[in-house]
Amino acid sequence: MAVPVTAPAGPARRVSARHFVRLKLRVLGNNFRGQGWRIALFVAGVLVGLWFAATGFFALAAPGLAGEPRYALMTAAFGGGLLVLGWLLLPLVFFGVDETLDPARFALLPLSRRTLVTGLYVAALVSVPALAALLAMSGLVVTAGLLGGWSAALVELVGVVAGLLLCVAAARAVTSAFATMLRSRRVRDLAAVLLAVLAALLGPLQIAVLAAVRQADWDRLTGVARVLGWTPFGAPWTAGIDLAEGRVWAVPVKLLITAASIGALLLWWSRSLETAMVGAASAGPARDRRGPVGGAVAQLFPRAVGWTRRDRFGALVARECRYWWRDARRRANLITIAVVGIFVPLMVNLGGPQFVDEGGAAFDDAAASSSPVLVGLSMLFVGVLASVTLANQFGFDGSAYAANVVAGVPGRLELRARMTAFAVYVLPMLAVVAVVLAVLLRHPGWLGVMAGTLLAAYGAGLAINGFVSVLGAYSLPETSNPFAMNSGAGVAKGFLTLLSMLASAVAAAPMVVAAALLGDLWLWLALPVGLAYGLGAALLGSYLAGEVLDRRQPELLATVTPRR
Repeated sequence: MAVPVTAPAGPARRVSARHFVRLKLRVLGNNFRGQGWRIALFVAGVLVGLWFAATGFFALAAPGLAGEPRYALMTAAFGGGLLVLGWLLLPLVFFGVDETLDPARFALLPLSRRTLVTGLYVAALVSVPALAALLAMSGLVVTAGLLGGWSAALVELVGVVAGLLLCVAAARAVTSAFATMLRSRRVRDLAAVLLAVLAALLGPLQIAVLAAVRQADWDRLTGVARVLGWTPFGAPWTAGIDLAEGRVWAVPVKLLITAASIGALLLWWSRSLETAMVGAASAGPARDRRGPVGGAVAQLFPRAVGWTRRDRFGALVARECRYWWRDARRRANLITIAVVGIFVPLMVNLGGPQFVDEGGAAFDDAAASSSPVLVGLSMLFVGVLASVTLANQFGFDGSAYAANVVAGVPGRLELRARMTAFAVYVLPMLAVVAVVLAVLLRHPGWLGVMAGTLLAAYGAGLAINGFVSVLGAYSLPETSNPFAMNSGAGVAKGFLTLLSMLASAVAAAPMVVAAALLGDLWLWLALPVGLAYGLGAALLGSYLAGEVLDRRQPELLATVTPRR
């Protein structure tokens, strides 16, 4: 949809942030037109966001209602710090950022960089997550007002608004920077490592917080909160609390820290945004692919799938394998599987916070307290998480899926090829997860249970997500940003992910039930049964969902094609 940003005749109109907001709302409304299911999911997402906002509001207002200034500082510093960290990392790992207004579409318009960054920044504030965060953190205003009067409440209100601006600026700057890096193949590996490190920070932070709470050393927690309050993570949220405690001099300093952080993030975003709009980064000199004519077809097949037949199935598998390796958006999902797939089982089976308190002795305790049932539950989650990436596999293709429709690719063949190509990358990751956990738990005999449950959950998830990808697909923005997401599609993505994960877990639950009922016998049966269960579920899912795909190809193409 083309919307003029200047008047066609007469004096030029100055483009301001409100034009971007109006444009975003209009694009969002057009995306909902004729999509009743998407409207329902969006409304449900708003209600869930309001529920989380209300929960956060009362949790942050509790210290003020109870008259506990000591807990008020810790709540503001830790709660606000977690919120900023979540806005930094969660878009990279799970949800993406709202890219309803693709910056690349403004590249040819006569807009200054300041106008573009300001407009996109203000438009990004008009979202459900931003509103929910603002309402939740408003509980700090109540706490500051009850402890320090109206002046503290006013300062805290300014701090909450500044903190929200900091969160949005951080999310956009980081995702834009990673998007630019991932477009250059020479730095993709480095970007992948950095992203994995950023994602892994969520877990250690959780461990540290839980360990501190268990030790109940409130003096140390208060000291940590005071230090955190002088960083961009806690400065905006603790300004009003400082005023309530009589530290008036700290208020302008912390607000200055927040303002400087926002300015630095916006400057960083503007630099990476301009690079993204100009064009793709160079991938370096092309390799010489000259060779015998008979090898031209073979060069189209990556080495990992060199075993496939040179037919339509093999061509589809080879194409999908290349897409999963080269497409930044798909590659970001593979990184998520690698990081979360290893970290979550370690957290569940190795005791979490006790490692901080007890050190290496916790390994022995974890090995003694763990069981095949607990290990099976953690493996069930990893297998389900690995397969849920395909819940919108056709959305990755977008309008390019028209080539398959025109070629008349059978639905069963299409889904089997996509599952096979995805498994080329995922199955080695699942094998590493099983081996690492078996070694750390010092129970190599449980390796069959771990691998069998992983395969069963993964195969069942492929079957479920085959149907989800055909019936619940949605379009993704045409942008080089792998973390971009349209506003309506973002809510739809969240609910489809939860529903598909729940259904996949139920489908694979018999593996955990068998581990609880069969005892040691299951240690020998888990691997062959899990392999047969997962493979059979995936083949059955591709067979049944393929019939649905054959009937819905035109509708699916229209759904995943981005609206302009």
